[in-house]
Amino acid sequence: MIRIDNISRIYGSGESQVNALLDVSLTIKENEFVAIMGTSGSGKSTLMNILGCLDTPSRGEYLLSGESVKDIDDVSLSQIRNQKIGFIFQTFHLLPRLSALNNVTLPLRYSNCSPEEAQRRGLEMLEKVGLASRAQHTPNEMSGGQRQRVAIARALINRPKVIFADEPTGNLDSKTSLEIMKLLSALHTEGQTLVMVTHEEDIAAFAQRIIRMRDGQIIEDKICIKQ
Repeated sequence: MIRIDNISRIYGSGESQVNALLDVSLTIKENEFVAIMGTSGSGKSTLMNILGCLDTPSRGEYLLSGESVKDIDDVSLSQIRNQKIGFIFQTFHLLPRLSALNNVTLPLRYSNCSPEEAQRRGLEMLEKVGLASRAQHTPNEMSGGQRQRVAIARALINRPKVIFADEPTGNLDSKTSLEIMKLLSALHTEGQTLVMVTHEEDIAAFAQRIIRMRDGQIIEDKICIKQ
């Protein structure tokens, strides 16, 4: 699914140069649930942005489903982000004036999907995350956990090959965080590939594999044995 070889990301130049990533190599297989951990400045968010095609490496190679990302033009890359990748963010990134249903179906506006099919799929995704009854409610009428469920439904709407979750429980209380992680775990059980950035050990424990980073490099990559 994902393979990176000797990826580096360098910002600035001269004395102000920052090596956010240094020769990072990594393979993520289909249906893995991977947590990327590290302190602020470790490179975990930079790695997530590169894997999600939101940023480009300074050097090295990234293969997504066997295709080199550097050979893909910007228009095609935008289509890949929309159709093959789902994103879940800490701050939800929902449009406040749109209903939950319209937020969920937003990615389908850039496809050939008919309005009727978009609505059907949107309701199906809201049902999947337990929010079908809130389809016409706006984000400000929902709790933080409900907003994140809407964001998860939106990430699923295009049936992506992989979902990237950047601190998905960062703005939630512990009870709601547990509910969201149980939902993500259920999606993984159904076959969804998940890559999650987190700094919380109890959240990372839901993943089957934990990658730890420091100073732009991977310092540990281990498989977690579930009890």
